Amino acid sequence: MSTDADEKTTRVTRKGQVTIPKELREEFGLEEGDELRWEKTEDGIQIRKATQSAGRGMLVDDDISEEKREEMAEEMEADIREKRRSEWQP
Repeated sequence: MSTDADEKTTRVTRKGQVTIPKELREEFGLEEGDELRWEKTEDGIQIRKATQSAGRGMLVDDDISEEKREEMAEEMEADIREKRRSEWQP
């Protein structure tokens, strides 16, 4: 991996896999099981964390605070990650 101040590079393996540098995983909250979206742009490829935030709160009562909604969503995401991890264990 090559590193400059704000630039990091990695290599693509034979299987098409890449490693996301630890600093970037931590900075952007990427964890095992998270999905990434690959987008073609005029400048090349852009990678974004795929979130399901668009549907957040759809099944929650209107009188629930935004803070509570976010807390509930984070708990659900943690549960999903844990389920994925347990399914991936040999």
